[in-house]
Amino acid sequence: ARDAYAEVAKAIARFEPVSMLVPPGQEDDARNHLGCGIELAPMEIDDSWARDSGPCFLSDGRSLRALCFRFNGWGEKYRPYDKDAEMGRGIAAAAGVEAVSSELVAEGGGLSVDGEGTVLTTLSCFPHANRNRGWSRAEIEAELLRALGAEKAIWLPGNPYETETNGHVDGIAMFAAPGVVIAGRPTGEPPEEAAVLRSNLEALEEATDARGRKLKVIPLDSASECNAKGAPTYREYINFYIANGAVIAPAHGVAADARARETLEEAFPGREIVQVPVAAIEIGGGIHCITQQQPALKAPGP
Repeated sequence: ARDAYAEVAKAIARFEPVSMLVPPGQEDDARNHLGCGIELAPMEIDDSWARDSGPCFLSDGRSLRALCFRFNGWGEKYRPYDKDAEMGRGIAAAAGVEAVSSELVAEGGGLSVDGEGTVLTTLSCFPHANRNRGWSRAEIEAELLRALGAEKAIWLPGNPYETETNGHVDGIAMFAAPGVVIAGRPTGEPPEEAAVLRSNLEALEEATDARGRKLKVIPLDSASECNAKGAPTYREYINFYIANGAVIAPAHGVAADARARETLEEAFPGREIVQVPVAAIEIGGGIHCITQQQPALKAPGP
């Protein structure tokens, strides 16, 4: 897993600066895996999913803040999580950025935003009783929009069969650009899960964004292969990271990797598609799950 994390970090570092959280005392081992050129950020953590327990950076182009939702270990599934619950503020402090708080229990993997006022999220996750018991959907939506500075939420059905995150949107669909969403399409999954994927695609095709536009939806097939024992396996490609000039995407070592690359090239014209093996990561998440972007600020000027 450490090798796999290091390969993702090195892939991103080709395009933009990277900082890696490292438990204190493990800096030498981290440097051996990462080589030079990647900053080490010593910090006490419980787990390793910076997308979910780290901050969501908010930017207007000239100032930056770090939004810290409440974190409860994905619905009290994993303990302890007290260190991860402080990760957002720790990263904000390390970055020299003001931390702002929300009382909503939420994770970054449950959100995708277009930068123009639209938030994509799922009904199976944040409204689940293991996160925000007593909150209505309307109250959750209002807090999401307030905290993120957004104007409209698009609610997808999500995936009730995915019990680790309760159907984070970053395993279902993500904005590729304003008005453009790339979304998983069923390619051999069990009937009940295939139906869930189709319901998310249908919801996207009916949705409009904060500016009133119908969304362009680009379907992305999952990898449907057989393992060494002949049993079917289903792996998705949605969980990617958008870097400066590139998309760092999963590779599963199967024929579907090439088809996924072609779809991502269509969705992200002008960006290099870099595929990285994720077998040691996908036990609990993916490339998007282990990363969190910090926006650059514009140079001072009139």
